[in-house]
Amino acid sequence: MEQVIELRGNLIKENILKVIDTTVRKYHGKYRILEINVGESPEKDSTAKVIIDVEDASFQSVIDDLRKLGIDIPNILEEPTLKPSLKDKTVPDDFYSTTNHPTEVYLNGKWVRAQNIRMDAVLVIKDEQVFATKLRDVKKGDLVVCGSKGVRILNDKFESDEHEFAFMVNDVSSERRVELAVKELAREIKEIRNRSGKIIVVAGPVVIHTGGMDAFQDIIRKGYISGLLSGNALAVHDIERDLFGTSLGVDLDTGKVIKGGHSHHMRAINAVNKSGSIREAVEDGTINSGIMYELVKNNVPFVLAGSIRDDGPLPDTIMDLIEAQAAYAEMIKDADMVIMLSTMLHSIGTGNMLPSWVKTVCVDINPAVVSKLVDRGSAQAKGLVTDVGLFLTLLNQHL
Repeated sequence: MEQVIELRGNLIKENILKVIDTTVRKYHGKYRILEINVGESPEKDSTAKVIIDVEDASFQSVIDDLRKLGIDIPNILEEPTLKPSLKDKTVPDDFYSTTNHPTEVYLNGKWVRAQNIRMDAVLVIKDEQVFATKLRDVKKGDLVVCGSKGVRILNDKFESDEHEFAFMVNDVSSERRVELAVKELAREIKEIRNRSGKIIVVAGPVVIHTGGMDAFQDIIRKGYISGLLSGNALAVHDIERDLFGTSLGVDLDTGKVIKGGHSHHMRAINAVNKSGSIREAVEDGTINSGIMYELVKNNVPFVLAGSIRDDGPLPDTIMDLIEAQAAYAEMIKDADMVIMLSTMLHSIGTGNMLPSWVKTVCVDINPAVVSKLVDRGSAQAKGLVTDVGLFLTLLNQHL
């Protein structure tokens, strides 16, 4: 079967012609380029007409593979295959699995944007609308998009934002490089706040251990943070520091282990339990400083997601995994930027929920953390490899 297809997108930057070559050869076919119009720059869209020559039975497979890779084929407009779910939390075997890029489905002669897009979801059609839906939320009878026919991925917004937001790199930076990157990040943060945008921070307890808490508190007071996502440990260590001057029993000023300090984190949890919650502990004067104190005082929302390792936990910590995921997803809804500070699991978990156009910055002393985040699909994440305490101090200075 020989058929002409049209292509549109970043043909040069994304090396799409090479992708076509690999895909067609995979199905033992051939192709010829009839026409190509290159955009004014590598970031601009290009168009091309290509003849695909493969066995009839393989043609749709070629088209499906190309679309899964985000290649727009505008001249092949087909309604999607819709199949009902036969049971709650299940879908047909050939369901379409989403990426985190903007996705559209061709319905009744027009392209309809999928709402709440995230990676590893399915596409459910309701009232001529498209919803990216987690598998556990699928109900019996839901119409599920199957195969990739009638589905397209739009990379335009992601690509333009990635180009604009390219000051971070995923390798080890010199101190001067770090300072320049932080200065540029501060400019982006100011611009987002000036237009009432939303900046979410995902942070681990290393913020406390590395001495970044004072700078972080100041950034909260200045009004740059719209919400915090973390686990039980950051809050416990932060409150322990306020009550006892230690973190895991270590004096943060001298670095020395305090006698009996091993019990301080449990005493901190006990103090909050007596008050009833972190907010109540702030209001009754039990907690008088720290990150959690500033969040409460400045009415900045936070979500603490628990794990099997947590002591206590604090009364605010959500130990139901599904409930915690839902609270995280609600917090990052409509976020303009997410800054991830030295917490690999929370960062990857949050990254999996984010659409690809959200500016994402991952700061960690370990370059493998940044690599793992990107490897798990959050390709928009930009990494800064440095000490998180140094990063927060520099960022606060530039803000």
